Amino acid sequence: MTVRGAVPLGALSAACGVAAAVLLPVLTTNQALLSWAFLVLLYTALAQSWNLLGGFGGQVNLGHAAFFGLGALATRMLWLGGAPVILALAAGTGAATAAGIVIGAPSLRLRGPYFAIGTLAIAEILRITTGNVLPDVSSLPAGDLARYALAPRYYLAVFAAVTITSAAWWLARSRFGHGLAAVREDEAAAEAIGVGAFRHKLGAFALSSGFAGMTGGIFAYYHVSFYPAFVFSPVWTFDPLVIVYLGGVGTVWGPLAGAAFFVVLQEVLSLQVGEPHLLVFGLLFLVVVIAAPGGLVEALRALCRPGARRPAEVGSPPPA
Repeated sequence: MTVRGAVPLGALSAACGVAAAVLLPVLTTNQALLSWAFLVLLYTALAQSWNLLGGFGGQVNLGHAAFFGLGALATRMLWLGGAPVILALAAGTGAATAAGIVIGAPSLRLRGPYFAIGTLAIAEILRITTGNVLPDVSSLPAGDLARYALAPRYYLAVFAAVTITSAAWWLARSRFGHGLAAVREDEAAAEAIGVGAFRHKLGAFALSSGFAGMTGGIFAYYHVSFYPAFVFSPVWTFDPLVIVYLGGVGTVWGPLAGAAFFVVLQEVLSLQVGEPHLLVFGLLFLVVVIAAPGGLVEALRALCRPGARRPAEVGSPPPA
């Protein structure tokens, strides 16, 4: 039951989290801690961008790296060419969004595994082509290197994580999001009641692609040395996919919980186990998914409030 005029607990927690993230560079100068927080925020943004289509829309996009890479490449080239970083980032986001519409229009007509395989093929074509056309590592000029600071990159990551999570929150409660959920559950039935399946899927694809491009642009701005083909690597598809399933697919807060768990666990395993840490991480991932199929968000909710309803997601009515 909600008291009239009271601030919802979820909104208050989110506001406190954003405030803590914004104040972190003011409270500490520990570069290792800031770098860790940057990675959590970056992975949250990237995983949430995948979740908008793969989780809320039920369309498993295995070519997410294509849009991450396009945003990264466009932002890096324009920024090093003299454009202000904000304009370069906006252009990279726009390029990824446009590519999402162009690629999504034909690929979304494919169903099931054919859509996943088709998007994966597009990302691989871009990766190979970029490696052939731009084989050299891009490094910052001496002047930019001397002025390099982590704080501006960190605040851009905060902006991306907050913006994309807000978009997920809106999607979970909007009429468009409910239509998208209907398409996810049963496309034929959704079409029968007047929901435009293709329009909803293409809208979610464009939104997901644009946000992936924004995240890629921040990644390109963050790195001193930059290998163009690397931003099209499948790792930028499968890492966010793993994070979403760890945190809770189709949930608003799952990508944040999954990103924190993913970054911390990878760091610990790489230090303690060494080279085989990816194998160990894969086994732990399977254990988590089998033990908590709803993700970390559902597992935490079950521990804290047994029997409580799950939060509002796409297709679910908002809580009273």
